[in-house]
Amino acid sequence: MLTARDGARDEAQKLHRKWMKHQAFMAELARNKEWLAKIEQEGEELIHEQPELRSVVEMKLKEIRECWSHLENTTKVKARQLFETQNHRTNDLPSNTLSSTHSTQPTLLQPRPTFSQQLQRIKSMEAQMQLYQGVGEVRAGADHRRPEGEEQGGMTETRIVRLIEPLKERRRILLASKEMHQVTQDLEDEIVWIQDRLLLASSTEYGTNLQSAQHLIMNHKVRMEIQAQRGRVEEVLERAEAVAALRTPEVELVREGAWHVRQLWEVLQVEMERRTVMLDAVNHAQQYYTQAAKAESWLSGQKLQVLNEEKGNDEASTLRLLKEQLALEQTVENYAETVSSLSQQCRRMLELGHPDSEQITKQQAHIDRLYVSLKDLVEQRKTKLEQQYWLYQLKREVEALEKWISEREAVASSTELGQDLEHVTALQSSFTQFSTETRAVGQKQMDSVNKMVNEMIDCSHSDAATIAEWKDGLNESWADLLELMETRSQMLAASYQLHKFFTDCQEVLVQIEGKMRQLPEVRSCQVSSANPGTLQRLLHSFEHSLQLLVSQVRQLQENAAQLRAIYAGEKADAIFSREQEVMQAWKELLVACEGSRVQVTTVTDKIQFFAVVRELSMWMDGIMGQIGSTDDARYQINYRTI
Repeated sequence: MLTARDGARDEAQKLHRKWMKHQAFMAELARNKEWLAKIEQEGEELIHEQPELRSVVEMKLKEIRECWSHLENTTKVKARQLFETQNHRTNDLPSNTLSSTHSTQPTLLQPRPTFSQQLQRIKSMEAQMQLYQGVGEVRAGADHRRPEGEEQGGMTETRIVRLIEPLKERRRILLASKEMHQVTQDLEDEIVWIQDRLLLASSTEYGTNLQSAQHLIMNHKVRMEIQAQRGRVEEVLERAEAVAALRTPEVELVREGAWHVRQLWEVLQVEMERRTVMLDAVNHAQQYYTQAAKAESWLSGQKLQVLNEEKGNDEASTLRLLKEQLALEQTVENYAETVSSLSQQCRRMLELGHPDSEQITKQQAHIDRLYVSLKDLVEQRKTKLEQQYWLYQLKREVEALEKWISEREAVASSTELGQDLEHVTALQSSFTQFSTETRAVGQKQMDSVNKMVNEMIDCSHSDAATIAEWKDGLNESWADLLELMETRSQMLAASYQLHKFFTDCQEVLVQIEGKMRQLPEVRSCQVSSANPGTLQRLLHSFEHSLQLLVSQVRQLQENAAQLRAIYAGEKADAIFSREQEVMQAWKELLVACEGSRVQVTTVTDKIQFFAVVRELSMWMDGIMGQIGSTDDARYQINYRTI
């Protein structure tokens, strides 16, 4: 017979039903969490499509998250309370209950304390019945001649047959009761086993770092245990269904126990899958966090290195820093693969609806900002180093050009103007070559430096003001050099004109002196020559040669006037003195020439007079010789007169 349940068991059954309902509610809550994720996704899409609704949508999403968080916390608190109450009730149950240390389920059936004794007694009685039946047969064979023996043997067999059937029925009832009690006990054992695993499967401890998460995954053996236990549960449920087919009042408890096992088994599978998914999600998240932490540490370290303000003390050190910066830039550029890998992990977890999606998104956004900031800093530092390197290059070019200009200025500022015309001509030729070379080379270098300066200023160089000052100073130096060369050229030209003037004066004086020396020859020719035509030609030739001197003397006068406007002091006096010397000689030559012309005219007139006199004398002599001659002579006289 089955014993009735006492009040403690009824109370335990009520607690267990509450626990089962709460487990079913928790499973439903876990299934509906996807609905919450879908609402959040729709809210984000609505914000993206209509940014003006951001404040309203974010407020509603915040309210939903807070309500959901409050619901989850309340559910966990209630589950903990039910669990503690069950444990407390379990410890208060009598020692002869069929519950375990972790089981608070209602006791389904309890076998009688004499069940084994009754079964043993039935077995003993069956053995005795078999023994009595054998003895009766022996006695019947021995006493077959005695009527009384037959009568007694028949009566014994009849009684034994009558006892065997009730014993078999009793045995069948006891075995059925034993099976029912065994199924009940097995159901209770399965409930205890499932509840023990359910506590592990419903644990919310997923690890706080990668090591602990991986450790929990390694120790997460509920899935394998469930797979191993599945056959046992199905076998117990099949036996429970077979027992529940009996038409006895007690089978209702078996059905209820089987229902609880099925419900707990489903909840266990759901919780097991949930915990497996959560452990896997937490593991992926912790892996992401670990890699993200390494990336953040690396990016922060590189950022500190990039923030170094060292620019280099000279061109060589700046070039070395620039090469290091270019290598760092390539390293940062290659690190984009790591950041992209983290971004892909983040995107996959978001697509799968990871519970830490918000935190992961923030972490990835932080990594992306760090990487972009690092790239910007690397680019800025590279630009600064490039500008510093260009500045040193420009400084070197400017200093070299300034030195070159200074050297050229030393030549252009020479005060040597030559000792004579030949010397100044050599100086002028040399300086002309120097000036041409300086203008060509210097202008090319100036164009190159100015182009570099303009490019650096156009690129918003940080030292643009200093560069502009260098440019202005260099251009001023170049302008000064050009002006100095022009001045030097003018001075040499003036010196050339001065020395040429003195030389020309000397040449003119020499020519005048030559002409003065030629006058005695002309005069001697006048004396020796008796031909007026020859004297005229000689005088005309001499005067014609003086015409060249006239133009030279006039040019000297013009040059002297120009030079007097340029020079002053001793040189002006020398110019004037030299001019006066030439003019005095020229005047003397002109006077001598005039005297010679008068003398030539006088001599010519004299010669012509003497020729006429001689001719007249000869004519008169002829006339005298012909006087007294014939008519022919008269005719000759008439012809002569005509």
